Amino acid sequence: MGSRFDITVVANDSIQANKHIDKAVAEISRIETLISSWDDNSQTSEINRNAGVKPVKVDIELIELIERAIGISKLTDGAFDISYASMDRIWKFDGSMTVMPSEEEITTSVEKVGYQNIVLDKKNRTVFLKLKGMKIGFGAIGKGYAADKAKTLLISEGVPSGIINASGDMNTWGKQPNNDDWKVAITNPMDKNKVFALLPITNGAVVTSGNYEKYVNFNGKRYTHIIDPRTGYPSTGIISVTVFAPKAELADALATSVFVMGKEAGLDRINQLPKIECIIIDDTGNILKSKNIEINKL
Repeated sequence: MGSRFDITVVANDSIQANKHIDKAVAEISRIETLISSWDDNSQTSEINRNAGVKPVKVDIELIELIERAIGISKLTDGAFDISYASMDRIWKFDGSMTVMPSEEEITTSVEKVGYQNIVLDKKNRTVFLKLKGMKIGFGAIGKGYAADKAKTLLISEGVPSGIINASGDMNTWGKQPNNDDWKVAITNPMDKNKVFALLPITNGAVVTSGNYEKYVNFNGKRYTHIIDPRTGYPSTGIISVTVFAPKAELADALATSVFVMGKEAGLDRINQLPKIECIIIDDTGNILKSKNIEINKL
């Protein structure tokens, strides 16, 4: 998945702990084989190859993941969309861009994007993308899903406590060996070497999306690498979004969505969702938070 996974478990000894961690790694690898669009042999790649041609029979697990992704697309008015993968890579955030893409290029880039064109047939276990050239990808939800599945597996194996860090997507259960809650540090986006808050997290997930590493500046405006799948334009106005949710998959998707929706609309949507909380830092350094969260600043 192109992401580093750090797995910590509480166990009686290191031999037992390593056995549990090996099982979690195997589960994450299994999911990568299922959902990776970089792997030509994955079911996701097979769906993409047959876009506009025919439905593809897949595992029910993949259908249900796509079904939940479509649900988040509806919830966020299309700010989250797994069919973003068909967008032409006209924005580059590696320092090579010198001019902004033209309006025509940006409009063309989103022609094949639209979760409404993903057809699921749960009875026959098939997925069909209506448009030729359409693609789906799980870059904004996949590592959270993998972390959730690994956590579920470890709990079923009797692991009382642990934390899975999927490149910053933190997923926890139980408590630390000293009986303290697990705590997650929120990076200060104005200085990524500093932490501005430390928050306890119990049996849930926290995901931070930030644009302080990948962005471009044109005409005095910062454009982040998180792109609105509806318009083709990068999001602006926010530099960091942290979402707390029961599952990493949901936190992952919502963090990206809030970036795209903007701070007012994003915060309003989060406040309507049960058991979901959010911290937003805008591009002037202001901190906004959902209604039920308490921040203990450091």
